[in-house]
Amino acid sequence: MSSQQHHASRSTPASSHTPVASPSDVLAAYGWDADRDTEFAPYRGHGLIPGRIARVDRSLCEVVTADGTVRAAHGAGELPCTGDWAALELPDDGREAFVAALLERRTALVRSQASGRSAGQVLAVNVDLIGAAVPLDVAPDLGRLERLLTLAWESGARPLVILTKADLAADAEDLRTDVEAVAMGVDVVVASALTGEGLDVLDAYTAGQTVALIGTSGAGKSTLTNALAGAEVTSVQDVRGDGKGRHTTTWRELVPLPNGGVLVDTPGMRGVGMYDVGEGLDRTFADIDALVEDCRFADCTHDSEPGCAVLAAIEAGDLPQRRLDSYRKLLREARWIASREDHRIRAERAREWKLIHKEMRRSPSPKK
Repeated sequence: MSSQQHHASRSTPASSHTPVASPSDVLAAYGWDADRDTEFAPYRGHGLIPGRIARVDRSLCEVVTADGTVRAAHGAGELPCTGDWAALELPDDGREAFVAALLERRTALVRSQASGRSAGQVLAVNVDLIGAAVPLDVAPDLGRLERLLTLAWESGARPLVILTKADLAADAEDLRTDVEAVAMGVDVVVASALTGEGLDVLDAYTAGQTVALIGTSGAGKSTLTNALAGAEVTSVQDVRGDGKGRHTTTWRELVPLPNGGVLVDTPGMRGVGMYDVGEGLDRTFADIDALVEDCRFADCTHDSEPGCAVLAAIEAGDLPQRRLDSYRKLLREARWIASREDHRIRAERAREWKLIHKEMRRSPSPKK
């Protein structure tokens, strides 16, 4: 079980948590609830204060506290991420504020790093809803959407597909039908920040929730953020002449919404690499996962085996070949990342044992 699955399995949807006024209405507006208050009790006994990390900038964080936003340093251990709840130390001798500990993450949106390193890149944590923004000024890339949905399902949060820039599409409803065919079990909202279409629906989805927007540059995430916030809280630039977006958002930051929700506008994702996505892959490709149960052989590769239910569905026209190809590609990536992670863990253990043996050789032998 992945770390983000572990966090998700021990949590319940944000709507089930009872909001409390303590420690302040400020933190309640950022998602503080009764469960968090109970979890924080041991830290409060040591004079620490709670806060939610709104932004991470190298070795410093911006942390929202009951008394305002504080710039705080963070040290070794698990690196903080936008959305983390933290136990904050505020020295009274003039020293810099410090993140002493992080509370348990209920959900975590993780992708593989663009550098190809085996460790995953955490994009946002403690998110209730992940909005996959798909622009309608170009034909939707269904394969990329399947990648986004896989990451969203794996995070433990609830996915939502947002078809942006509906004012630029003459056939928005037809495109919505195409998207709904691959977004199984996921609601799809057609929206336009320019005309206001769908904003009331999104306002209902985001009320009282922490929401992360993900998608490519130019998908309209920043424009949508401003529309939902009712103010220009993030910069917006025109899409380039080649149809690709400009990176207007260069960091992840919490934006409070008038409806009591909190939004994370993430930078555009050129690459959507898989990372530890077993359950997420099954949820995204629930149609293929159901067919696999009817294959004659338990180890069927869905290539040329007799009695393959997946190939039979393609032959009958019930399953598009494109979807099977996409599933195979993501599965290969997930297995490759898993193998690299296993190799990294084995290498770390080998290094640890090497250090232990080295220390043992340095230590004097006991006298007989």
